[in-house]
Amino acid sequence: MAEGIYHPRDDEPGALEGIRVIDLTIARAGPTCVRQLADLGADVIRVSAPGRGDLSGSDAYNLHRNKRSLVLDLKSERGRSVLYRLIEGADVFVENFRAGVKHRLAVDYPTLSKLNPRLVYASLSGFGQDGPYAQRPALDQIIQGMSGLMSVTGPAGTGPWRTGIAISDTAGGTFLTQGVLAALYARERTGRGQWVHTSLFEAMVNFMDFQAARWLMDGEVPSQAGNDHPTLFPMGLFATRDGSINIAVLSGWTRFLEVIGAGELADDPRFVDFEARLSNKEAVRELVEERLVQRTTDEWLELLAAAEIVCGPVLSVDETFADPQAHHLQLTRTVHHDQDGDLELLRHPVTFTDTPTGVRTPPPSLGSGTRSILGEHGYTEVEIDELLEAGVATQGAQQ
Repeated sequence: MAEGIYHPRDDEPGALEGIRVIDLTIARAGPTCVRQLADLGADVIRVSAPGRGDLSGSDAYNLHRNKRSLVLDLKSERGRSVLYRLIEGADVFVENFRAGVKHRLAVDYPTLSKLNPRLVYASLSGFGQDGPYAQRPALDQIIQGMSGLMSVTGPAGTGPWRTGIAISDTAGGTFLTQGVLAALYARERTGRGQWVHTSLFEAMVNFMDFQAARWLMDGEVPSQAGNDHPTLFPMGLFATRDGSINIAVLSGWTRFLEVIGAGELADDPRFVDFEARLSNKEAVRELVEERLVQRTTDEWLELLAAAEIVCGPVLSVDETFADPQAHHLQLTRTVHHDQDGDLELLRHPVTFTDTPTGVRTPPPSLGSGTRSILGEHGYTEVEIDELLEAGVATQGAQQ
């Protein structure tokens, strides 16, 4: 691997250079999609409603870097007319309203596609664009429960557990990004945009992946397995002298037994293959942990890694970012915000050799780009002043 392959290249053009995105998203799922488009090099104009609060602090810093901010009252006819002008020159429009809201605001796909037939219109909702739940609000934990995720998370027999991240938000936003990219590619062939939409519910059910397949194809309702893999063993979390370690013995069972000092069990019929070890998992756990508690986690990591047994420590978030591989991968970028100082932000996790992703600018102050964005779209200084005085647009502090 070439030296410096992960070094920052934030000032170079990204793969989506020249693509303009109009962002009407709020909260986390929709902005996750738009953040990825921005990191890939798109010019993103985030349109916010005046006086409407949203996520703040580190959450907002993480979600809204590489964007510009325009504050616009879309409940007014003049505000919508401004948005329509932006749409005429845009490539992508992203929204995560409840299904009916876009129609009440007259920013739905039929309306906007008439203004710009090349527009890729992207929607993210809680439950889909129609159906019995289409008008329901949704949040990550609601979707975790309804997707089946909470039923397979946590120790066996302990009742439902949520996962520790807003995973349906991330899943929904990431799937929508994929849809946008595919629609932009299709537009190269057809010359037309299209409506791309997904929902937190669809995305999270899809993320259930092999657990969903166990039900759909095997007729098996998956249950909780705690820190163990549900269908393979030993693959899970095991106690050591000073803590715990994750181990996955996908191959090399005999080699693993030799490393932990239990080579005499190689021919034990209870452990002779995957099926036998899964059927006798508690006996396997007992014999494995009986050996593992004799050494520290660090000692086992060294021994197991040398024997090419898949293993790893359990790290807290601060330990993750202190890890030498995290340092090598340069997983964060630092940008300077005029009001809030230096911000260390996660970078996009995909590396391109020719069109790199980047964290080029800090998250914008609300309305900081209002005047310049309106000017780019043909409004004169007099017209901009009139829009500001009428409250149709709002100007924030310039960065």
